[in-house]
Amino acid sequence: MNVSVRGKNAIICGSTQGIGLAVASALAELGATCFLLSRDGERLRRAIDQLPVPFAQKHSFQIADFTSIAQVKQAVETIVNNNCIHILINNTGGPAAGTVTAAKTEEFENAFRQHLINNQVLTQAVLPGMKQEGYGRIINILSTSVRIPIDNLGVSNTIRAAVASWAKTLSNEVGKYNITVNNVLPGSTRTGRLESIISEIAQKRKVGIEVIEKEMEEKIPMKRFGRPEEIANMVAFLASPAASYINGASIPVDGGRTGSI
Repeated sequence: MNVSVRGKNAIICGSTQGIGLAVASALAELGATCFLLSRDGERLRRAIDQLPVPFAQKHSFQIADFTSIAQVKQAVETIVNNNCIHILINNTGGPAAGTVTAAKTEEFENAFRQHLINNQVLTQAVLPGMKQEGYGRIINILSTSVRIPIDNLGVSNTIRAAVASWAKTLSNEVGKYNITVNNVLPGSTRTGRLESIISEIAQKRKVGIEVIEKEMEEKIPMKRFGRPEEIANMVAFLASPAASYINGASIPVDGGRTGSI
């Protein structure tokens, strides 16, 4: 099975920590040259220093705050002006927790721009090179809420579903160019976002963090949270030649938590 991405160039968004950094590390280990995209220059430099270089790759980064579509557009154009991108990992931190009924209109608008519109900007920038090379992998890190909405994540549930529909439509249009578009749906994974959600719930209920963690883990058939590298393994596979006939799929990586087939 060919999972090597040696000689391929990859843009990984939100790649200074958590799942994004784990994905960058996995792709680099398999041979890709990685272009990291995030808003914090110092953390980007530290992330670059952590990435494997088994084939003497020269990883680099661009600074872009995903609340600014203009910054994202400028950053990706800087990259593609000198590089053909074969792999695009769309990964952006989710909207804040809260119910749909309490959400403000601007929360939906901001999340829509930060996620779907930026994904569109990035995709349109890399598609010409993918078509020219006859190889493309666009992978979106979403959430199991695409399958079953998660309580108290009203804005996130809404936007994640919109991105999943966008991705399915895109996959139908670009498959003929040997470009695949897939979604990875992480379940509860040990990241800063999960810790923040757990802390918020614990404060509201006035109980210890460990109480909330235990309750959440009990709902997972494997009785534990996922690790970022476990999500990254699926992403790396989908980015490889081995996944050449997987297109338009949304794949949960959640320890069996999602209650649907």
